[in-house]
Amino acid sequence: MTPNDFFASLWDHYTVITPQAQRIQQLFKSHGENVLNDHVAFRTFNNSPISLEKLEPQLEAIGYKAYGAFRFESKHLKARCYKHQTDVDSPKIFLSELLVEELPANCQDIIGKFITQIPADAVQTPAIFWAGKLWETPTEAEYLALAEHSEYAAWLSTMGLQANHFTVSINHLKKFPTIEEVNTMLQNEGYALNLVGGLVKGSPESFLEQSSTMADKVDFTFADGKQKTIPSCFYEFARRHTMPDGVLFDSFIEGNADKIFDSTSAK
Repeated sequence: MTPNDFFASLWDHYTVITPQAQRIQQLFKSHGENVLNDHVAFRTFNNSPISLEKLEPQLEAIGYKAYGAFRFESKHLKARCYKHQTDVDSPKIFLSELLVEELPANCQDIIGKFITQIPADAVQTPAIFWAGKLWETPTEAEYLALAEHSEYAAWLSTMGLQANHFTVSINHLKKFPTIEEVNTMLQNEGYALNLVGGLVKGSPESFLEQSSTMADKVDFTFADGKQKTIPSCFYEFARRHTMPDGVLFDSFIEGNADKIFDSTSAK
């Protein structure tokens, strides 16, 4: 599988439950912009058949290599980022996993039930990254129990393994060269943006500025028949800046990412 095929399949699955992304991309195109993807992100469970360690070889199989590691203490996560070894224009990948053992016992029990349902050999090809939910649908009570301690866990229980967000590269836009201009256009069009930690996460001084929409909503039926409108996925926007050595910053910042995670908050 080529990276182009990989991202095309991801986009097709992502836009089914994130229709705002398709609309926003068309909005940029209506202004004559050519939208390029800065990075895509995924969520998963540690100590499972779809852990970061098990998934990483599939990224390597399409030419990617890890180049950074991150820890999010308050959200009980760790993450790695990846870039293509030869194609500098290929989007970066941000892969995070939930440290299940750090959650309360009741949450560990719920997630443990999900994990036991994942086939031991689930990871065979890069297509695993749009496999979705590999376990039975949770009950509403299970979902709410997870949400009390980890929004990430609650989201993952219902959405499964798929692209959590794509990211517009502001560096490649011509009519909207700053993140402020991008945000203003989106707000004028009625899109709700993530305000956690401020509208813009990061700064030119930290070499990375990011903002994001709040996740689209989907109607979800739980295992017990109860229905609820829950967050699906969101769209991000990133502006990278040149470092003192003249190189464009190509990694991620924990403080920014920590707040971007809240784009899928149900509150």
